[in-house]
Amino acid sequence: MRAVITVAGKDRVGIIASVTQTLAQQNVNVLDITQTILPPDFFTMVMLVDAGAAKVPFGELADQMSALGDQMGMVIRAQREDTFQAMHRI
Repeated sequence: MRAVITVAGKDRVGIIASVTQTLAQQNVNVLDITQTILPPDFFTMVMLVDAGAAKVPFGELADQMSALGDQMGMVIRAQREDTFQAMHRI
């Protein structure tokens, strides 16, 4: 099952490392990643991941990512790819 992870907040050292470490601990593979810094220091990242072999159900993974965002002072959301695409279709 593929999912989209979005991350947004104030830029700082270690954002990508923290997010990917959490995903790796749950056996989630990163398929694609794009990140941008918007002036003056707003970090945004979108990741496409394969959560098919995750150690926990997707809802729990989404909760873990949200909690990580809270710890980091950022917003992190995980959505199933089909849900993400349906919400962002123009």
